[in-house]
Amino acid sequence: MSTDLQAAKQFVYANARLLDRRRLEHLLGEASADVVVEVLRTYQNPDGGFGHALEPDMRAPGSEPSAALLALETLLQVDVTDHPVIEAAADWIATASSPEGTLPQMSASGAGYPHAPFINPGGPTFLTFALAGALWATTVRPAWLERATAWCWQELEQAERPHTYTVVFALRFLDAVPDHDRACATIERLKPLLDADGCIPVPGGIEGERVTPLDLSPQPGTRSRGLFSTEQIAADLDRLETDQLDDGGWDFDWLHWSPGQALDWRGSITVSTLQRLHDHDRVQVAPTA
Repeated sequence: MSTDLQAAKQFVYANARLLDRRRLEHLLGEASADVVVEVLRTYQNPDGGFGHALEPDMRAPGSEPSAALLALETLLQVDVTDHPVIEAAADWIATASSPEGTLPQMSASGAGYPHAPFINPGGPTFLTFALAGALWATTVRPAWLERATAWCWQELEQAERPHTYTVVFALRFLDAVPDHDRACATIERLKPLLDADGCIPVPGGIEGERVTPLDLSPQPGTRSRGLFSTEQIAADLDRLETDQLDDGGWDFDWLHWSPGQALDWRGSITVSTLQRLHDHDRVQVAPTA
């Protein structure tokens, strides 16, 4: 089954946030990275962090770790690796972190605003892996990154059966950290966690919730691809193509807890899915005439 690109465009323009519309336009060659950055900056607070429901499961205006991560990932998707926005975000990450360099899922102040019921103040520190990985993928090297990297290695060496989302975010770190041999060896140790199809179930999630090979290794040519066979990746790409809904967009398999959250995520995920299919030569994009 092939992707209906025109239907996906219509879904984004009918439903998605301005940021995700600009991301789509960048993918189509209709907007520069600067245009994406301009919109992204509207979510950035004076302290350098990001909030204002940039991460749809966190609706607080204040700066949150998950929003900082989504901001960095957005910049990397449009090939922005050296920018004052990144430097300011890195400064905020450092000030918001513990002495060991870790960050929680949600700050105490964020708890006063609508948020996903599966997120609590404090909570797991697995976002630290992804934040460190995202900064390693940029040219920005704050002192925090050394502390966080040391913590990440220690956690990975001690973990016997890490939580599913720890694996997801740890792989972001392992794909980007400079120590290639150590990263590859650590990735190999994670292989027994995978089911036969390359997926990992999410304990405590909704029925059928799991992370797939492309959730775990979104980009071709990365170290994490060593976890999967060519057939597993191809099957997951087939799944992405068939998961396009009649309205042109894609949905997500974790809890839908508010109309705004669901629509914000769907717009974001639809653009990310198109990007993923394009990166794997499953969809060809061309500027709109």
